[in-house]
Amino acid sequence: MRNFFSVLFHPLRTLNLWLENDPNASVLDVVFLLTVFSAFGIWLVYDRYQKARNNAIPFRHHAPDPADPKWESIVLHHANLKSHLTNPELMPFHIEGREYITSYDPANSLHIKTAIADTKPEIEARIARARTAQRTWCTTTFSERRRVMRSLLKWLVDNQDVCARVACRDTGKTLIDAALGEILTTCSKLEWLINHGESALQTETRYSNLMMSYKKSQVIYEPKGVVAAIVSWNYPLHNAWSPIIASIFAGNAIVLKCSEHVIWSSDWFVGAIHQCLQACGHDPDIVQMICCWPDQAEALTKSPLIKHITFIGSEEVGRKVAIAATEHLTPVTLELGGKDPAIILPDTDLHKWASVWMRGIFQNAGQNCIGIERLIVHSEQYDELYDILVDRVSKLRFGSVLAPSREGYINTVDCGSMISNDRFEVLKDLIFAAQNEGARMEVGGAAIQHPYHAGDAYFAGTVVGDVNPKWEIAQKELFAPIALLIRYDEIDEAIQIANGTRYGLGASVFGPHQDLCLEVARELECGMVSINDFGVFYLNQDLPFGGTKASGYGRFGGPEGLRALTNPKAIVEDRWPSFIQTGIPKVLDYPIRSLVRSWDFVSGLVILMYADGYRNRFHGLLQLAKAARR
Repeated sequence: MRNFFSVLFHPLRTLNLWLENDPNASVLDVVFLLTVFSAFGIWLVYDRYQKARNNAIPFRHHAPDPADPKWESIVLHHANLKSHLTNPELMPFHIEGREYITSYDPANSLHIKTAIADTKPEIEARIARARTAQRTWCTTTFSERRRVMRSLLKWLVDNQDVCARVACRDTGKTLIDAALGEILTTCSKLEWLINHGESALQTETRYSNLMMSYKKSQVIYEPKGVVAAIVSWNYPLHNAWSPIIASIFAGNAIVLKCSEHVIWSSDWFVGAIHQCLQACGHDPDIVQMICCWPDQAEALTKSPLIKHITFIGSEEVGRKVAIAATEHLTPVTLELGGKDPAIILPDTDLHKWASVWMRGIFQNAGQNCIGIERLIVHSEQYDELYDILVDRVSKLRFGSVLAPSREGYINTVDCGSMISNDRFEVLKDLIFAAQNEGARMEVGGAAIQHPYHAGDAYFAGTVVGDVNPKWEIAQKELFAPIALLIRYDEIDEAIQIANGTRYGLGASVFGPHQDLCLEVARELECGMVSINDFGVFYLNQDLPFGGTKASGYGRFGGPEGLRALTNPKAIVEDRWPSFIQTGIPKVLDYPIRSLVRSWDFVSGLVILMYADGYRNRFHGLLQLAKAARR
């Protein structure tokens, strides 16, 4: 014990004793040990300091009651967004002159909430609050913004089950669909912003030419101010969080308009961001959400305070948004869906990739903007693929994951409901017209009256074969659990079929030879292509997401999408201001003394800088010097 305290209180004396007793010891050994321990101590202090400044901050956001599978509510007859008009007991209270929106579970027809629709003055007030809050938020550092992202990521991972159930309740999807399309994609985007967001927005130094070699050229990315996002209902968590986190990371405030179909879930998801911002010490007013009917949306799209609009939805509504944005020349990013093809090259192993195609077609009950809508298969393999799909689709189980069985456990289902039955007649008419033209269909093609659930938004998994690529069903986005099979004989024909619609969002190419797949991919008129896979270009958030033709324009995701939410500003300064700066030669100074001399000078300068070959450039130098001496 005496030796221990001696070492503790007299370390140097102990080390000296060690040196005296060891003829091979050196003072350098002592210095080395002290340096190592000192460096380790400094690292511990620095590490603790960094964790204190950058670690995720925990916050609480209570799970809503409807997310509980045992939750009970009023069962609506013919549930729709205006069910409150025929069922007065759904109204929380009545305000004269105000409109309401009914939220319900499409898989069970359970009433969730009746919300008051926002009016134009309320929308304008929210935009103004966002603008006020943004003035402070734009001064935050990237470290502070990263901490918000880390806090959101931690909360999402810790509460993924609740988030999935909330999305399922409002849209009728399955837990697996929610995990893949909501949780996984959002976590991927948060991770990318944390790791790479700052580098995408850092000031860039650009190259200069010879004439500008004494100048330094830079591009800085400044926040736009208040931006807007108008998003669809198919992925309420991801479609809300994705534009929000990108916008606030870029230093903006954002006003989100969610779809009328997912007001309840979107409000809860946005509420989590508000809780996070408060926990991190920031004003939650930088994120605003509005819920309104389409006739009030122009208060957002025509606002002079909105500096950018991201729209995710139908082509019809997207065109209206783009037209409204011209009021103040507001830039718009449009993602308008597509008719994504999957080209299956000859000799592809059909059984190997069948599960990928099933997921690509029936994920989220087919309500997926980058879902596979057309399977373009070689004639020699067509019959085999058709049989594979018919067999697998006939076994799909439809239902609700939030409707426990009598035994108390949650039923295992493959597909949930669609968001509503509003489009069922259109889908049935398209299928019927295709059958009349000679299409083949052995499974599906109609709505499902579920034996256990009251929801009337189930559409059967459908396989339609022998489809002509020019038929309406092959040209129109279905957004439903329907697989279309189209034959081809030559690869060039397959490419022509794939490019033969108005859309150009995503695509897939499958085949045994990756080089050939890549050649085909380069011929496709679209924004994104997966080779021997489906939709993976969206899991890599370093990639831009968007399409061409009627699928829209602009990109979100990746550096391109993040920078679209900023104002790029070019700045040119002197590289060595004490030694060289721009001056106007006398021969060019106002008033011009001689037009001939001035022209010879400028002409010689052009030849010197840009002529082909050093001999010609040397002649330009002589001409320049001669004009300057006159």
